[in-house]
Amino acid sequence: MQQPLTPAEIVRELDKFIIGQKEAKRMVAIALRNRWRRQQVPEHLRDEIAPKNIIMIGPTGVGKTEIARRLARLAQSPFLKVEASKFTEVGYVGRDVESMIRDLTELAVNMVRSEELEAVRLKAEELAEEKLLDILLPPMRRSGPAQPRQLEGPEARAAQEEAQRADATREKLRNLLRQGALDDRYVELEVEDRSVPMIDIFAGAGMEEMDFNFREMLSSMLPKRTKRRKVKIPEARELLIEQESQRLIDMEKVIKQALERVEHSGIIFLDEIDKIAGREGTHGPDVSREGVQRDLLPIVEGSTVNTKYGMVKTDHILFIASGAFHVAKPSDLIPELQGRFPIRVELNSLTREDFVRILKEPENALIAQYKALLATEEVELVFEDEAIEEIAQIAYEVNSRAENIGARRLHTVMEKLLSDVSFNAPDLKGQTIRITRRYVRETLSEIIQDEDLSRYIL
Repeated sequence: MQQPLTPAEIVRELDKFIIGQKEAKRMVAIALRNRWRRQQVPEHLRDEIAPKNIIMIGPTGVGKTEIARRLARLAQSPFLKVEASKFTEVGYVGRDVESMIRDLTELAVNMVRSEELEAVRLKAEELAEEKLLDILLPPMRRSGPAQPRQLEGPEARAAQEEAQRADATREKLRNLLRQGALDDRYVELEVEDRSVPMIDIFAGAGMEEMDFNFREMLSSMLPKRTKRRKVKIPEARELLIEQESQRLIDMEKVIKQALERVEHSGIIFLDEIDKIAGREGTHGPDVSREGVQRDLLPIVEGSTVNTKYGMVKTDHILFIASGAFHVAKPSDLIPELQGRFPIRVELNSLTREDFVRILKEPENALIAQYKALLATEEVELVFEDEAIEEIAQIAYEVNSRAENIGARRLHTVMEKLLSDVSFNAPDLKGQTIRITRRYVRETLSEIIQDEDLSRYIL
């Protein structure tokens, strides 16, 4: 974060995509700003300042995941969402908790690598163009060390003229190449054969990391093979750009930057943490739940995890946990884990007015999405304000009667409402479709009135 956003700026950015939940936005904005503040304090204090991990409490579909995801994008941080219920205690069937750090590291390496590839793209395009011209028009053979004779007189002039003609031909070919006049021509390229012998080992669950590492080791031990491919010039250009880009970037530097980014900027979103909160006085599955919490504890507290790119310290990774906590409550987590999540924030259930705003206001608003989708078929969708209010009312009512799934209910209502228009869109080219309150009621009336039917369809 070279030019970090202030907490107020972070909240304003989140407001563009997420409606309401002011308190949650304020707390994550403070947590993000604290990361920059930690980098500014004296070095002897820097390592002592632990990240202020957060627990978000609230029903599904109110914006918990979206807040964390948008926060990571603002900070340009590696972000990983994992469901806590996917992990199991060591000795049980399931993934081990350290795998999330390995996954986050893999994401960070890919992120930094993409940035480096983008930075060298122009240079790679230039080199790829020269290689393509060399294939189309092989360069003149010049005298090597075995023929040191200097040309003089007429021979020198003839050689110079031939070189000038070759340069002129090459420039003409370059112009044709850039204009796309040669796009239908085929050329032969030598590309790396990336196929790896398929060897299945360790079929048991939780062993996928060992299996992957074995494959990586095997592929690095085997000599790299190449194969010749005959491709059209546009595809050849992309393959050559990719090859040149790989040569231009320093993977050691990429990995070093990625590890630093994970350790100081990484964000892990632990969803459904309430599912691993055990209740006192129970037996059976709760033994495993508490075991998962104890396995999570050292990762959240700060430990060192071995990844294929090197050791990663988790001391300053920001953990954002979330859960509905309908049955369990945060105090059901083991005390040590509770202590590592000092910030608790409760998200509110969405109201009818929130639904209206979700449909209209965000930059990625649902109505804007459907308009854009149907515009590809040259169909213009127009939503009247009363129709939007009716859609919000229906979604709110169904959430009240059936299971409350928050803003996700709007997706199901909108899909049902616009299914006929979407299906017939290719035949409606050039038309304007107005969505009125009457249309909404007529399309959804049967489902709204039949409570059992609404449970299945909406």
